[in-house]
Amino acid sequence: MHTHTPPHAAPSAGTPAFAVERTLGRLGKWLRLLGFDALLESECRQGDFPACCGTERLLLTRSRRLLRAYPERRPLFIRADDPFRQIVEVLQALRLPAQELKPFSRCLRCNVLIEALPREAARGRVPDYVYETQPSFSRCPRCRRVYWRGTHTARSFERIQTLLKAAA
Repeated sequence: MHTHTPPHAAPSAGTPAFAVERTLGRLGKWLRLLGFDALLESECRQGDFPACCGTERLLLTRSRRLLRAYPERRPLFIRADDPFRQIVEVLQALRLPAQELKPFSRCLRCNVLIEALPREAARGRVPDYVYETQPSFSRCPRCRRVYWRGTHTARSFERIQTLLKAAA
């Protein structure tokens, strides 16, 4: 469990940013995968979640206690149990068009925007087979994690397409 308050920039105007309570962790990871700024409760000091996430983030919760405690925040109560149904619920509630999605643009670990990594700079930082078979790489400027489009990316894109159809 993290016990620090991560440094994060204020969300961009017009782009939704989320504060995701602990019980919705998989939803938070998928929101990041879709390109949204999603601060997870587990990244805040215990008991400091509402203060940690600021007022510019939409609070996503499954807790009626949080709904009652922070009515001025106008939290979005998530009803679905399945994380993929939860994503559809968020997309529908906010009427987010597909153009708002920027899949694979954020670090899943740090929540910051990833940047292109010159191919040569990936040598020695990824498995040899990956280096030889992948044409491009990205990395997180904060944690330095390296990303590439593997088979997991194709499966995730398929899931995203299914989610968009369900949300339409």
